[in-house]
Amino acid sequence: MSSATPVPAVASRRSRLVIGVLASCGIAVSLMQTLVVPLLPEFPRLLDTSTSNAGWLVTAPLVAGAVCAPVLGRLGDMYGKRWMLLISLATMAVGSAIGAVSDDFAAVLVGRVLQGAAVGVVPLGISIMRDELPEDRVGSGVALMSATLGIGGAVGLPVTGVVAENLNWHWLFVGAAVFAIVEIVLILRVVPESPLRAGGRFDFIGAVGLSAALTCLLLAISKGNEWGWTSGVILGLLVAATALFLVWGFYELRVSAPLVDLRVSARPAVLLTNIASVLVGIAMFAGFLVGSQIMQAPEDTGYGFGMSLVVTGLVLLPIGAAMGVFSPVSARISRRRGPRTTLILGGTVLMLGNLAGSFLHSPLPLVVFNLTVGAIGGALSYGALPTLIMQAVPQTETAAANSLNSLARSIGTSTCSAIVVALTTGSVVQIAGVNYPSVFAYSWVFLVAGAAALLAALIAAATPRTRRYSPVTAKVATTLGTSR
Repeated sequence: MSSATPVPAVASRRSRLVIGVLASCGIAVSLMQTLVVPLLPEFPRLLDTSTSNAGWLVTAPLVAGAVCAPVLGRLGDMYGKRWMLLISLATMAVGSAIGAVSDDFAAVLVGRVLQGAAVGVVPLGISIMRDELPEDRVGSGVALMSATLGIGGAVGLPVTGVVAENLNWHWLFVGAAVFAIVEIVLILRVVPESPLRAGGRFDFIGAVGLSAALTCLLLAISKGNEWGWTSGVILGLLVAATALFLVWGFYELRVSAPLVDLRVSARPAVLLTNIASVLVGIAMFAGFLVGSQIMQAPEDTGYGFGMSLVVTGLVLLPIGAAMGVFSPVSARISRRRGPRTTLILGGTVLMLGNLAGSFLHSPLPLVVFNLTVGAIGGALSYGALPTLIMQAVPQTETAAANSLNSLARSIGTSTCSAIVVALTTGSVVQIAGVNYPSVFAYSWVFLVAGAAALLAALIAAATPRTRRYSPVTAKVATTLGTSR
């Protein structure tokens, strides 16, 4: 009887500390992702490079994170999630230090790639919570960890603006390095290592194959608008990605210890949740991308408010606050009604926020309200997605499964970026000789995001209910894996 009852690995006070430390790690990574975005127009001058090259400071860490997340997830299941979490943060610290002391574009780009490798911190943190927290604290912890992606992004905008306007841009990288080092110390002192291990051998060939396929896919998505969707390079990347994914999938189904268990990933509950994750990524990221653009656009555009970067960040702080407040709400709904219901509700709220944004462009409080409603829907959805995944996979595969789900959301946000660029450059108005997206372009962005949110809610409704894997099952799996 006792073996079937989960024994909390940490006491209540320790649980709060673990949740707080892991959530702050998620915020650190989210801040790192948005670090350079407000400064992109300035980097060609600061680093003596072209505008096209400067764009790689955003694209490169995105690709690095997508490639590293599933690899670190599998290694975490095999050798320890805390150990991989520490390696991720150490890589972020090194990359930040390189950026802090460099004025050369190539060196800063290397630093951004190393920073991007830390994206796996969020799925690893979620998996640690499942292993180490009492069952009644897992839901709220996971929801908060998922919401840190939005919280950090909302906080990062005004922080970057203040630093950029008052200090040298290198201080942004100094701050990121210090933040990462502090998190490493806190993890060593507070977060325990899970004894659960998946066993088996690391699938190096599978890791290389998945990395190559993801690199081709994300490069095509990220650079499609710039290089031309019908250009030979983009078409070649898409064809290569398709071929590599097919070969990789064929190989993974035949290896004894795959990097990604495709048989588990193909289960309806897991597959549909990952598809919904892509759609939620599209629907959620639209508000983050265009919200700041709308605030900073000139009033003569008919929709803009002519704000500075710092003021824009302050005005949009309710978005981050909403995600922080509603992440525990997501956990409570999931606990009482199930994560499937939470995802349906979150997708619906996210759809309403985007649809309102499509038609209501003033006054300012209403625009902020619409964006905040979308953030609430995103918080509800982001909190439910990892819970749905964890209910559908064995505990010894949690990190790998969560990393794959995180990858699905990354593909969604990358796709959203491409959609936004395509729509906002396709319809423009000229103010004082400068082209700005038209109000119709932004209306279409929100309409597409609303449609993605609706599809996510419908897919959630079609997702079958799953029973949670028991601790006994996990222990048996661990024993079998260790004895291989």
